[in-house]
Amino acid sequence: MCSIIGYIGKSNAAPIIVEGLKKMEYRGYDSVGVATLYHNIIQCRKGVGRVADVSETLNIADMAGVSGIGHTRWATHGKVNDINAHPHMSSSGGVAIVHNGIIENHDTLRESLERSGYEFASETDSEVIANLLQRYYDNTADIKESLLGVVSDIAGQYAFIALFQDGTMAAARRSAPLMVGVDKTGLFLSSDVRGFIEYTDEAVYLDNRMCCIIQNGSMDIIDYDRNDIKYGSTIVSKEFSDITKDKYAHYTLKEINEQPDVISRAGLASIQQIRHVADMLKSDEYAYATGSGTSYNVALMARQALARFAGIRLDTILSSEMSSEAHMLRSDKVMFAISQSGESADVLEAVRMAHDAGCIIVGLLNVANSSLERLSDIVIYVDSGPEIGVAATKSFCAQYCVMLRLAEEIAGNTGIDTAKMAQTVSFVIQNTHTIQDIANHIRDINDIYVLGRGLHYPAAVEVALKIKELTYIHAEAVPGGEMKHGPLALIDHTSYVIVLNPYDSTYGDMLLGAREAKSRGAKIIGISDRNSDAYDHWIEIPPGDAVSYSFGEVVSAQLLSYYTALARNTDPDYPRNLAKSVTVK
Repeated sequence: MCSIIGYIGKSNAAPIIVEGLKKMEYRGYDSVGVATLYHNIIQCRKGVGRVADVSETLNIADMAGVSGIGHTRWATHGKVNDINAHPHMSSSGGVAIVHNGIIENHDTLRESLERSGYEFASETDSEVIANLLQRYYDNTADIKESLLGVVSDIAGQYAFIALFQDGTMAAARRSAPLMVGVDKTGLFLSSDVRGFIEYTDEAVYLDNRMCCIIQNGSMDIIDYDRNDIKYGSTIVSKEFSDITKDKYAHYTLKEINEQPDVISRAGLASIQQIRHVADMLKSDEYAYATGSGTSYNVALMARQALARFAGIRLDTILSSEMSSEAHMLRSDKVMFAISQSGESADVLEAVRMAHDAGCIIVGLLNVANSSLERLSDIVIYVDSGPEIGVAATKSFCAQYCVMLRLAEEIAGNTGIDTAKMAQTVSFVIQNTHTIQDIANHIRDINDIYVLGRGLHYPAAVEVALKIKELTYIHAEAVPGGEMKHGPLALIDHTSYVIVLNPYDSTYGDMLLGAREAKSRGAKIIGISDRNSDAYDHWIEIPPGDAVSYSFGEVVSAQLLSYYTALARNTDPDYPRNLAKSVTVK
């Protein structure tokens, strides 16, 4: 999970690359580096930290040269330190590379290269690519042959960009995103359109198992079987160039506040596709859903909602567990693949398995031209707009709304009311003083338990995830009736328990569970439209129904997590050890 970028053109490369890396930093942000070519010498500067800080310390933007590559890292192999930061140079200095993904056979390749006299400085798998390119080039003096030789040798999921000492830039991708930005002043290679959208909205998306070679101002694209590829460009949405925090301190808070509008429009641009899928399920009444993280929690909530409102059985499968579950898949069944980025490696691998099993892939996407879009038979855009905060917020609302629209299209007259959902979220957003006060109370605790019943239990799973992601406090979701079957042993006066307890059919039993925890010394945070003496703290949501309540619960937790992160002096936009687009398994 890294961002990679290359530029070759008429302008100084380093400042362009630095600005591109800043816009892609949500993909990885534990270290950063840039390499440029100047007077036939590749120079490299890199270090641990955020892009702006490292660039200022090392004067990266002042590096000379009109061609260069850059990287922000999310560590997989080796510690977070200056040596393991990218770019990586071949031992002779003739090639520099930046890499996103994992080289699965790097140990074997490293041993072979070391026996041939090539030296390594880092602990990373990525450095293998640089020395392997160098070995092929030393033997062939041909960059195309060197690139094809490398991709035939390495195994895994990856995208990499290489800068050669003669000024050539080359790249390849296998199951990780890579695209070319075409500008009048030069060409970009990037893992994300945000890396170059400030300069051009014309992009060429490389398909899987393709290579790109930029040499002497021209570009050639070939596949791994040596076929020349005729390519065309796509005009990408300019909305990506207008991403700012606006009046907000953080992207996360801005994106939480955008959710009422997101709910109102989610899925409308793809309503015909939603109706098509609804028609398919009317005659089937059985489907699968897969996702990771928040997107999987959406699948859990959709499972409850589709069963309740439309009589549809939805089997949910964690994408990372698909290899253990694929034997249960049946052909001609719908598989909902839910992903904000459309590039999560676990999701893509799960989709490939489902496709091999004969499933019909329905992709719920927020990003156009993603890898998941290419693998999907039917594409539904959730239309939440660009989401920069690493912890998913508005994409959750959009994904869930799309699945609710699907239930309405299947059954009709379900009572699902997007206006009421949006009003509930607006109410929560406009009443944050209590939430901020509670955040100060829980800033120093170690454990939180989140209880919910029925549709509120999958909401509790998402609540717990958001707390973990943003605050680093251990949070665990527990079905409301299960506390007494084990978790109650953990409760004492140091515990906080959040109960999702709106006034519906679950209210009485949930209140009893709250009192059981309180009697063991726990402090109770109630999220409800009714106050109770069982609560030490009350987060109010407006009266509603099961669906609107669940939106109120999750958004309350988003805000609680955000303000607790601030109270604990952590960055809510960039949680430690996490990345927005998880492109490694």
